[in-house]
Amino acid sequence: MLPRGWTIIGTTRSTDKARAMTERGVTPLIWPGNPLPLAQATHLLTSVSPRDDDPVLAAHGANIARATHLRWVGYLSTIGVYGDQQGGWVDEDTIPNAASARAQARVQAENAWQNACNTAGVRLHIFRLAGIYGTGRGPIAKLREGRAQRVVKPGQYFSRIHQADIGQALDLAIHSDIGSRVYNLCDDKPAPPQDVLACAARIAGLPVPPEVPFEDADLSPMARSFYADSKRVRNDRIKRELGLKLLYPDYESGLRAILDAEG
Repeated sequence: MLPRGWTIIGTTRSTDKARAMTERGVTPLIWPGNPLPLAQATHLLTSVSPRDDDPVLAAHGANIARATHLRWVGYLSTIGVYGDQQGGWVDEDTIPNAASARAQARVQAENAWQNACNTAGVRLHIFRLAGIYGTGRGPIAKLREGRAQRVVKPGQYFSRIHQADIGQALDLAIHSDIGSRVYNLCDDKPAPPQDVLACAARIAGLPVPPEVPFEDADLSPMARSFYADSKRVRNDRIKRELGLKLLYPDYESGLRAILDAEG
């Protein structure tokens, strides 16, 4: 959006990241610690994850609820709000079934953002993101760093989304005239995690790690918690309403693009 003449202000807690943002043409703002320039904004996108409540709304909720000049607000949430579906399919009409405290906080944050935007009379697009991968993050990076395990849990499915497809979905949403809406943002091919890791190893020319039963896997508490939920996520709405054409509709095409980008 920068080449089209947009001014973008991005928050960060890190001075190193602030310098990197400046180099890319983004005006950095250290936050928390500085006021958000809401009066200058036409569009607001938040990816800040909640703790007990949403940190952005806790600090600026009253101002956001009065920001009637905004044209669009986007909130990056997670498909974790659907909870465990035992490998079944979900779409945006599926009632959230969050079990973990982390996912329950997401549901509360979604509702809080919708209330604030309703008060302001501003349209809100909530994007429930699948697992994000792309250059420098994802299975190929884990393989190279020696951190990859092919953890096998029967019936386990994960959905994922390439970072470039997140970018183009947000661009389409910002330039649309669709009112407040919830969108799943994932690719077309949910899959068991061990299959994705085997594919990444094969196309990168790296050894395929042996399978490890879930019960025996060396996982952090956070990583282990993700295996509590198994579901396959549909993305029909965002294609139909925003016209999204995925650059990487499956994990193999996305992984090959990562290798191509790395040369």
